[in-house]
Amino acid sequence: MKKGWERKQIGDLCRVIGGGTPSKRKSEYYSGIIPWATIRDMRSEIITETEHQITSEAVKRSSTNIIPKGNVVIATRVGLGKICMVSQDTAINQDLRGIIPIDPKTLSIRFLFWWFKSIADSIVSAGTGATVQGVKVTFVKSLAIPLPPLPEQKRIVAILNEAFAGIATAKTNAETNLQNARDLFNSHLNAVFTQKGKGWVEKKLGEIGKVSMCKRIFKKQTTATGDIPFYKIGTFGKEANAFIPSYIYDEYRKKFSFPKKGDVLISASGTIGRRVRYDGEPAYFQDSNIVWIDNDETQALNDYLYHFYGACEWNSTKGATISRLYNDNLRQIVIAFPKSLDEQRTIVCTLDALLAETQHLESIYQKKLDTLEALKKSLLHQAFTGEL
Repeated sequence: MKKGWERKQIGDLCRVIGGGTPSKRKSEYYSGIIPWATIRDMRSEIITETEHQITSEAVKRSSTNIIPKGNVVIATRVGLGKICMVSQDTAINQDLRGIIPIDPKTLSIRFLFWWFKSIADSIVSAGTGATVQGVKVTFVKSLAIPLPPLPEQKRIVAILNEAFAGIATAKTNAETNLQNARDLFNSHLNAVFTQKGKGWVEKKLGEIGKVSMCKRIFKKQTTATGDIPFYKIGTFGKEANAFIPSYIYDEYRKKFSFPKKGDVLISASGTIGRRVRYDGEPAYFQDSNIVWIDNDETQALNDYLYHFYGACEWNSTKGATISRLYNDNLRQIVIAFPKSLDEQRTIVCTLDALLAETQHLESIYQKKLDTLEALKKSLLHQAFTGEL
């Protein structure tokens, strides 16, 4: 540790204040003017407004507590690892803790804030619990913070504030450029399928091929490791975390519907319309959640369908928790395409090239974002090891 620095536990330097939730049966408790924060309100580094406001009576009749403005609030259960400051006196719920320095002449609040930011990953790693990961108050109080003299704390805070303001601006610019690249491609994509030319026809998807899906696989038929990757809706387009035996794969793909190489698979629940070209490699896909149009390509090429799916409006039904694209919804979707397969190939080539350039730009901007995030972590590490 740097000369002149100490290391002290949070419990010796701060009050750690818990929160609570006023009775939801008392609707009048939620008609006040006192901000009441939950994890949903921790959307940025400073909580400026809250979804709910409560009355002073609600504060009296519950275990919530008001954290004075300008202090640090951390999530210790739901949203574990999130760190914020409050811009006004704010009550908190039971998932949050207010961290209030006992002596501001010993510990700068902003220094405390940046330090908690620097150990957010460690807090998450310390979480325990069967369903929701969390840490206890005793854990928070036992955390040891490096403590330089107050003038040194202020110097470090000034450097971090300036550096992070610059990083925030750079991130905003990179994110804007990333979104602009995506918007440009989507604009061109939509134009292709709305500005129909001579020799184009319109048909329902159900008229160019049959909606198909794989035979159902039951959970007891899957394993964590094995022969054939089994893609569920959560792993579709990613890495499989379940497998089925080769003999089931061989039997089912012979007896039941199975995609051909080049068929475009579509997610039919959750995030509707995610698509993957089937590459012909051994794999199996979750029935009803992952479907495809069994298209013979005499009318519309699969590659043309792939780009169309990126532009079409899905006729999905919204349920209580997820969206669902039913087979009848999919069959009724209208697609416009040129009768000429050569013209379709020309369109596909143009869109493939534009998509490749867009993905290249996305890669560049994502690398910039990753670099900026790494820079933040590096600066925080230097700040609290005395190297800044």
